[in-house]
Amino acid sequence: MSESGITIAKADFLNDIGYILRETFEGSPEGQGSAYLDNRVGVFSTLDELTAEQVSREHEDTSIVAHTEHLKFYLDRLVEFIEGREEPVNWDQSWLIDTVDEEEWDTLKAGMHNSYENVLRCLAGVAEWNRKKIGEAIAIVAHTAYHLGAIRQMAKSVKSGSAVSEE
Repeated sequence: MSESGITIAKADFLNDIGYILRETFEGSPEGQGSAYLDNRVGVFSTLDELTAEQVSREHEDTSIVAHTEHLKFYLDRLVEFIEGREEPVNWDQSWLIDTVDEEEWDTLKAGMHNSYENVLRCLAGVAEWNRKKIGEAIAIVAHTAYHLGAIRQMAKSVKSGSAVSEE
């Protein structure tokens, strides 16, 4: 990859993007520092600690499950864009689920794992990194980091019982 005389080796770019995505979803490796404030905490470990009832609780007009569904939808669409999709996306569709039962919650978490693995495969399979694809890869990092933070804050709230319930 080269822009304005700067060259970044594809392997280095993929390694760095992959590392931060793994940390975002899987948590930082044991005994290593973290790009985030909390060590060994990622999307998956955060979601696995929560029940369907907890993730369905309303918190300032949203829920953890809504963020999770949006994040999964986002990952799926960004893979499509990296692979050449040009049609616009109705992003409102990514916020339609805000409550789940335990079976639906397990299905969504499994879907999130699949979407994440698909992102890693997609990024590894890019033959030529152009400006647009680099931007989309960086957008995945930024967007998923935001949702990790939002989900972590809401998880603290629902665990302490301070989230607003729809009763």
